[in-house]
Amino acid sequence: MNITVYCGSNPGANPRFLEAAEQLGTWIGRAGHCLVYGGSSVGLMGAVSRAALAAGGCVEGVEPRFFIDAGVAQHDLTRLHVVETMAERKALMIELGDAFVALPGGVGTLEEISEIMSQVRLSLGPRRCYLLNLDGFYDPLRQLLGAMLDQGFLDQRDVDAFLFPTSVDELTAALARDADELAVLGRPSAGTPRCPEALPPNAG
Repeated sequence: MNITVYCGSNPGANPRFLEAAEQLGTWIGRAGHCLVYGGSSVGLMGAVSRAALAAGGCVEGVEPRFFIDAGVAQHDLTRLHVVETMAERKALMIELGDAFVALPGGVGTLEEISEIMSQVRLSLGPRRCYLLNLDGFYDPLRQLLGAMLDQGFLDQRDVDAFLFPTSVDELTAALARDADELAVLGRPSAGTPRCPEALPPNAG
């Protein structure tokens, strides 16, 4: 299963965020899944990718050329997709993904997971998405979604598809169930990631 992970390009003030990124990356690699992420070597993005690689996992990065020119691209990836714009990056990360996760992050992370939430609501592909609500980070967003529900802008079915696990263990258990569901549907699952491991590192 390809797991697209959105997260901050810095580690944040809470050290538990960095630990969570490393724990998730390790689980993705050991479980035989493929990490899809923004391609950078810095912040939580670098932490999740390095952990997945260290665990023997497949990692596909999607990085705009101007970030590569700035020297922040992660090395030794299974594959690095080089794009020209942030919009192209977002679209390709969605195209590559089977499951979608937001770790803590800033406005870029919020924009990316909001796109997934819209796709879930419109039944355009993803059936659910996950926001790791570690130490209550996403509580304000949950409250906003509740207000949208109360005012009739969302249905309960929509809100139920936006999941807020509070620990990495809870998140990975849900992702494992998603992988089993994909296997039943005849799509790639644990042990058979879509990411082509034979591709050379950092192929554009």
